[in-house]
Amino acid sequence: MSSVLNNVLQKLEQKLAEREAQGNLRQLKSTTGLTDFCSNDYLGLARSEQLKELIRQEAEKHRHLPIGATGSRLLSGNHPFMEELEAHIARFHKAEAALLFNSGYAANMGLLSAVPQRGDTIFYDEASHASLKDGIRLSFAKAYPFRHNNVDDLRQKLRLATGQVFVVAESVYSMDGDKAPLQELAQLCQEHRAALIVDEAHAIGLYGSKGEGLTVELGLEQQVFARVLTFGKAMGCHGAAVAGPAVLRDFLINFSRAFIYTTALPAHNLLALKCAYQLLPDLRRERERVNQLATYLYTELNKLNNIRCTPQNSVILSVFLPEAQQLKPLALALQNEGFDIRPVMSPTVPKGSERLRLIVHTFNTQQEIDGLLSAIKRHT
Repeated sequence: MSSVLNNVLQKLEQKLAEREAQGNLRQLKSTTGLTDFCSNDYLGLARSEQLKELIRQEAEKHRHLPIGATGSRLLSGNHPFMEELEAHIARFHKAEAALLFNSGYAANMGLLSAVPQRGDTIFYDEASHASLKDGIRLSFAKAYPFRHNNVDDLRQKLRLATGQVFVVAESVYSMDGDKAPLQELAQLCQEHRAALIVDEAHAIGLYGSKGEGLTVELGLEQQVFARVLTFGKAMGCHGAAVAGPAVLRDFLINFSRAFIYTTALPAHNLLALKCAYQLLPDLRRERERVNQLATYLYTELNKLNNIRCTPQNSVILSVFLPEAQQLKPLALALQNEGFDIRPVMSPTVPKGSERLRLIVHTFNTQQEIDGLLSAIKRHT
């Protein structure tokens, strides 16, 4: 190997060694056999036998479709089935139109890098997902963060605005599990003629009478310019869509590089999405159950010494200990007792806000919840 390549490898090894010394080195792990308190499969659709059977039946009906998309949507990868699915997604979420993307990350990148123009201004919640921030970085617009869920701070920052203003938030935050003050944000955006963009990744399936998301639950679909709908969480599938005005869909088809320059989603993925959408309206009991279990776990955790659990009324719970270095040993101890629980460390979350991230699912049993509580109590 050449000296130039050796030099590159040494630099990479040095960066890895620095991260390991900080105790933040990431590694891939298998979760086989552990009780799931980690995944985003809130409603259990990823493991649903009913969904698997629906997909099998749908696949039989569409045997004529190729296995792969064969190209981008603008070349050979488009199909009437895709456009029918997009129309259904738009109707379900009470939007004028929707456009499929290959992942939530790609949708956020494709939307935010394309729509805001040079001279425009983006204001984004500081707790926004990495994909939102990366999309914003690729935009030619100016961008400013505002304090998490702090509408007053956003109001102050809006004085810096030029051009068209965009405000970016998540309806339910992936790490903290808390909800954005969407009604207040929508009102402020209306006052300042700003376009509100909402990432609904962790709200779809859980909020709304049919699982349409928090925007629909609050009746704000006419006040939100664009929503990013991600399918790899409660829907148990993969991919995403941007929902909004029809002209936005047309614009993204023409200017979103994340859409234009990638192979389209394969047929099986699209069939799985169609079937998951069939099931969502009938999962009211599952939505009620997962919220009841999460409330119980939140309440009991906050009774334990040296533990703080947030937020209330969320299936995503953060457990904070007095010292961040206690998190990894606790997570390992819980994994050894059969619970799949992970610590979330800096830089995924800001330094000083490291936590255990607990996810409650509709398939978790009361016995599993109580077993987890007992295990945490033993090891803290």
